[in-house]
Amino acid sequence: MKKSVRAALYVTVFSAVAGSAAYGLTLPPYVGTRFAEVWAEAKSTPYSSLPQTPVSLSRFFGLGVNYLKDSAIRTLNDHHDLLPHFNKLVHPNGVCLSGTWNITEPTDYTGYFAEGSRGLLIARASVALSDTTRGNFRGFGFAGKLYPTEDPNHAEPLQTANFFLVDDLGGTMTDHFTDAAMTNEPAQTIHPSQAFYLATVGAAATAAFKAADINPGVRQVYPIAELGLPDPAALNSPKFMKIQGAPGPRSNEADFRNELDVQRYGGHLEFEIYVSEDKSTWQKVGFIDFTDSVASDSCDHRIHFSHPKYRSELDR
Repeated sequence: MKKSVRAALYVTVFSAVAGSAAYGLTLPPYVGTRFAEVWAEAKSTPYSSLPQTPVSLSRFFGLGVNYLKDSAIRTLNDHHDLLPHFNKLVHPNGVCLSGTWNITEPTDYTGYFAEGSRGLLIARASVALSDTTRGNFRGFGFAGKLYPTEDPNHAEPLQTANFFLVDDLGGTMTDHFTDAAMTNEPAQTIHPSQAFYLATVGAAATAAFKAADINPGVRQVYPIAELGLPDPAALNSPKFMKIQGAPGPRSNEADFRNELDVQRYGGHLEFEIYVSEDKSTWQKVGFIDFTDSVASDSCDHRIHFSHPKYRSELDR
């Protein structure tokens, strides 16, 4: 598969969302949200049974409408944390989790990568395409929304820092979501059984996402390094970030959404945070402690994770 097609597929996997209710609306300017209201929305519509929403090319286009292109442009420019009901085109099946982001080790980085940083986090774990259960190729994704506060009932709306990680675009046979090493520049394995399908999806997305961003193969994590930073000129962000489940018991639930039910872990599910400049060596800098989770309609259709635009001046 050509590099440009792979890059387009990467952006498709990370950001392709569309919805009839979300298009054509003029939303008020983004001023931020309150953690409690966003998490309450996620919890308000729990599924009685887990949906199995399929992914197909027919979801990407309508009569005279390129949902992929519209979605890519919107997710790069719309910072709202909640949107009217919309459909996630490539990651339709997910589960939301809430907890805290904790940086415990010394770093040279700024914002919420600095030692001692602690904030509230809402995340959505998902898989690319249609397969949610063990025994299938699953590309695990992790979208995070970080609040610069430890108070879930903070009085004023706060703007959030969003980030996006995937382990392998083509998916792996990894049994547990908690064992997947998800980064902001994931692997790109193409399995023979999937080659035609992935190439078709990627080819359809190439033109759309080239129009949206200059380097869709990487999702920079500078929003975290900017969060709470008084002087933007002082920004120092790691080039790469990795999230992986901490050592400990694993759930053997076949569907990853059941696997990530926090109550299966006694109310605490931990992921480790790593950073790197070259991906050859990783520094563990902290952890995420999830204390609640929900698979819900609002998680899949209302909570929005805006995408950072690629900033070439941060290359080094």
